[in-house]
Amino acid sequence: MDLQLKGKTALVSGSTAGIGFAIAERLAAEGAKVWVNGRTKERVDAAVSQIKGDVHGLALDLSRADVPFDRIGDVDILVNNLGIYELKPFEEITDVDWLRIVETNFLSGVRLSRHWLPRMIKTGWGRILFISSESAVNIPTEMIHYGVTKTMQVALARGLAETTAGTGVTVNSILVGPTRSEGVGNFLKDMATSQGVGEDTVEKEFFQKARPGSLLKRFETPEEIAAMTAFLASPLSSGTNGAAIRVEGGILRTIL
Repeated sequence: MDLQLKGKTALVSGSTAGIGFAIAERLAAEGAKVWVNGRTKERVDAAVSQIKGDVHGLALDLSRADVPFDRIGDVDILVNNLGIYELKPFEEITDVDWLRIVETNFLSGVRLSRHWLPRMIKTGWGRILFISSESAVNIPTEMIHYGVTKTMQVALARGLAETTAGTGVTVNSILVGPTRSEGVGNFLKDMATSQGVGEDTVEKEFFQKARPGSLLKRFETPEEIAAMTAFLASPLSSGTNGAAIRVEGGILRTIL
């Protein structure tokens, strides 16, 4: 299927590894010009060198308000993927922790969208996507602050979509399930080593105890998330706006 992305320019925040990297790689494969973003030049250069196509690097910490992200010019597709998480009991989450995760997971998308959404509306076409999580609905007790920021992304995407009525611009969020990203991969390896078992055993136990509602019963791959993201970034998805699209392996049991 031709996703008609040739000639489009995309920025994927937090895209040197994991889901963001897979999204950047897929968009480039579909013919889009892609900006790969990370905090350090070394990580960005390494990611750019691995992706075939018209790919460029943007080494900036987009969790900060004072970075010159607008230097890259016009963007047709904005994928707000930048995010962090940590396991921490609620009573131990400090104000500093809250501010850091809100700045990174939520305000980075606010700032990028505030800059490019008006430009997209003016030109008559654009796509803004927020890579959220099933944790936006099922707030995890072991990282409540993370779940709250994922809910904030969904609400923001819906609100921004309301401002695009009658234009060729759409804004959507994607509810992602547990995915074998770089961090999860390292976690599985460490747990398997400490327990003296295989990674598949750790994965099976995770879905038995932590995410028993999963219908996949396995971690998703970044490529599975990227496939849906690429479609929603394309002209073919013009009928989808203001939606929270599920790619979470069936963990969410509500039908609406």
